[in-house]
Formats: sequence, structure tokens, C-alpha cells
Amino acid sequence: MASDGVLRTDLDENSVGTTQIANEVIAVIAGMAATEVSGVADMSGGIVGGIAERLGRKNLSKGVKVEVAPDERKCNVELSIICEYGYRIPDVARAIQESVKEAIEGMTGLEVTAVNVHVLGVAIHPEVRTQEENKE
Repeated sequence: MASDGVLRTDLDENSVGTTQIANEVIAVIAGMAATEVSGVADMSGGIVGGIAERLGRKNLSKGVKVEVAPDERKCNVELSIICEYGYRIPDVARAIQESVKEAIEGMTGLEVTAVNVHVLGVAIHPEVRTQEENKE
């Protein structure tokens, strides 16, 4: 990987040139794959991601960090998520790992060596809160 955050690689030995994949592209693939998993309420991107969304831009790589090993065609992915209340967190995390690995490997040809999932919170929907308050 070059210092500009772009993986430069020959994805096909028979090609007539090179293909460059920016880390941001890999992060978007990972973020989209993760948000499609049942039980994921949101990705957690911290202050910067929140500011971008308030300005009306959807940050598809929010909560995703990608590290590509130089000249090895391998990558590690770190995801920070908010889980929906009522879902079993280990099952959601495992499904995210499988979905992200399959999406990145399928779309880029890179080998995904690790998908680390950090659960930073649990989203409780308003109807669940109302039900809990009515029980008291």
C-alpha cells in the first residue's frame, strides 16, 4: 500500500496494466455489507461521521477502518457498530464477519485475514422503551 492509502496491485497476471483500489472503497464495501446484517442498528463513526451526516452526506464508510498489507493482497477490517436491542450480539458479530469477508473478497480479490467487530452500544427503539415503561 502506498502512503496515499491506495492499494496498487495486479489483480490479474494477464492484464495489461494495474488496478488501484483505495482503502475508502474497501471501507465502503465493508460498511454496506455490515449494515445489511439483521441486528445492526447503525455504524458508529464518532464525531467526524456524525458531523458529515448532519451536513446531509451519507458516510458509507462510517465506523470502518481498513488496513491493507503492502504487496500482500491481504487486509484487516475493524468495524464499530450499534446493535439493535433484542438480538444476540455474538450471532450478529459472526454474521457481520462472514458478510464483510465475503463481500470484500468477492468484489476486490483481496484476502481478508481479520474482521474485528466492536459493539459500542445497543439501540432501543421507541416502541420498546414505551413497553418497558408501561411495565413499571
